[in-house]
Amino acid sequence: MKKVEIFDPAMCCSTGVCGPSVDPELTRVASAVFALEKKGFDVTRYNLTSEPDKFVEEKVNKILMSKGPDALPVVLVNGEVEKEGSYPTNEEFAMWFGVEEKELKGEKPRVRIKLNLSDMK
Repeated sequence: MKKVEIFDPAMCCSTGVCGPSVDPELTRVASAVFALEKKGFDVTRYNLTSEPDKFVEEKVNKILMSKGPDALPVVLVNGEVEKEGSYPTNEEFAMWFGVEEKELKGEKPRVRIKLNLSDMK
């Protein structure tokens, strides 16, 4: 079974929904990782802010020392560097784990929620 490790740059959270604006790329990756984990696949993300000890992994540390933090994210597949400086696409995730790309997209809400902001004072 494949093992994917994603070494994220320093950030407050990996979902992309914190801070002043939503980062759609982080949201896409978080959704794909969640879908893969639900299927029992081995995908792990490490955040430089909260888990700096993980970044001493030899290959990741070598990249950081030579290219700096702009090389993040770094993606290892079965311990080998597969990607630097950008997150895997859903197509790449699907290829690595042998799943359909459509299985990695977040599910749409089943119930619509309506908010009337004019009632809030």
